[in-house]
Amino acid sequence: MGPHGLGLALACCLLLAFACGPVLGRVPRGQQEQEGTREPPLDHAERDEEKHEKYNSRQEEEPPASRCFRCCDPGTPMYQAIPVPQINITILKGEKGDRGDRGLQGKYGKTGSVGARGHTGPKGQKGSMGAPGDRCKNHYAAFSVGRKKPLHSNDYYQTVIFDTEFVNLYGHFNMFTGKFYCYVPGIYFFSLNVHTWNQKETYLHIMKNGEEVVILYAQVSDRSIMQSQSLMLELQDQDEVWVRLFKGERENAIFSDEFDTYITFSGYLVKPATEP
Repeated sequence: MGPHGLGLALACCLLLAFACGPVLGRVPRGQQEQEGTREPPLDHAERDEEKHEKYNSRQEEEPPASRCFRCCDPGTPMYQAIPVPQINITILKGEKGDRGDRGLQGKYGKTGSVGARGHTGPKGQKGSMGAPGDRCKNHYAAFSVGRKKPLHSNDYYQTVIFDTEFVNLYGHFNMFTGKFYCYVPGIYFFSLNVHTWNQKETYLHIMKNGEEVVILYAQVSDRSIMQSQSLMLELQDQDEVWVRLFKGERENAIFSDEFDTYITFSGYLVKPATEP
């Protein structure tokens, strides 16, 4: 090796000694304390307690900001942790794209249960007047009904219900209630025919709106006979006319059977109120 090589090797050794001198000259703290002041030896229990206190105190202390390590020390990190760079995503966001095509319609779901009834809505406005009806129909009203079953009095008044319908124009006579309802005001003619019962009175009234108008009466007799009553009434719209059997203060009845009709009640419009 020439002089130039020796000089280069000597320079490298000097630089290495200058760089590693402070690190190699540093004495560990534990060794300094042992050299400065030596404490008397401790037994096993005291050593364990001292190790426990040192371990806890080291955990509470904050780690130093920076620390030097020797390459030969155990647990020396091979490299320092490099922080992960943070990227601002907002600067990478592109422009909003066009709206895509509408997809296919999905299948219909199952029908749900019926919901609760809603509140009643407000009353609507009154409608306009309709066209006038057929004058001929409005000026006609007639009915004729019969009964095939006998009827006996009881503790209360009874409305005579009829079970046979001969004529019931426009349904003005209600077969369920036994009453005629006036829908065409005017003058009406009514007729009632019954068959009396042996040894019993016959006591009925033709009623108008809850009031007794005329009576059909027959005294007790050994033989039964046909009895009749008729009259004319002026009726207004929604007036009611029917036949009532008197209550059982006196035993009374009317006779009929399944083979023949003995009881009839009829009525018809004579003159409507709209005509002069």
